[in-house]
Amino acid sequence: MAILLGKGRYRARLALSPQDVEAAQALRTLAFGTDQTDQDDFDSVCAHILVEDSRADGQLVCCFRMLTIDNGSEVDRSYSARFYDLSALRDFDGRMVEIGRFCIHPEWTDPDILRVAWGAMTNFVDDNNVEMLFGCSSFAGTETEDYLDAFAMLKQRHLAPKRWLPRVKAPDVFKFASRLRRRPDVKKAMLRMPPLLRTYLMMGGWVSDHAVVDRHMNTLHVFTGLEVGAIPPARKRLLRAVAS
Repeated sequence: MAILLGKGRYRARLALSPQDVEAAQALRTLAFGTDQTDQDDFDSVCAHILVEDSRADGQLVCCFRMLTIDNGSEVDRSYSARFYDLSALRDFDGRMVEIGRFCIHPEWTDPDILRVAWGAMTNFVDDNNVEMLFGCSSFAGTETEDYLDAFAMLKQRHLAPKRWLPRVKAPDVFKFASRLRRRPDVKKAMLRMPPLLRTYLMMGGWVSDHAVVDRHMNTLHVFTGLEVGAIPPARKRLLRAVAS
């Protein structure tokens, strides 16, 4: 069993069998509330990480998948490239990992689950010399009015550097960076920010200047990037403390 991290009651490991992947798909289906099993062609080419609760008979409580590419010249192979024009990232000269389909069981609210998941990611990043993490960070639902303070904060503080900025590709998008003129209410913004995205931002992550309206998944999502070399030293120490 390929254990990436064990902390307290939770254990993160790599999926090693078709049954493991099916369990991840079942959790995704539950968490995302889809009518059909959440699966696609990327499942067969990604590594899947499972976080299990040892106090609940190994119940799967969190999962995500990782697509590793050697550098930016391969970025168009990613799931995110279906929704964003990532041509600016083709010049990134370092190994990259796309984090996808991240979800936590709706009946488990322990913040340690997210910490263990990030600890497992940290070990994977260190072991494989990864220089950038990226993916789509999702807001539940497709109503932009619910998240205007969050989007205003993203515009004000967290837009991608121009050299990496994704361009519009999807047919239905919310161009929050050009449309919003409001000052964000920081408290409201953080309350509405998805936990995974919040963690990316705390580590120096950045987002696209627009959100894709994904009616199939009933989400709004922003492209999210995190350059490993730009993570503040204090944050790196915290991550490695969790990962050790």
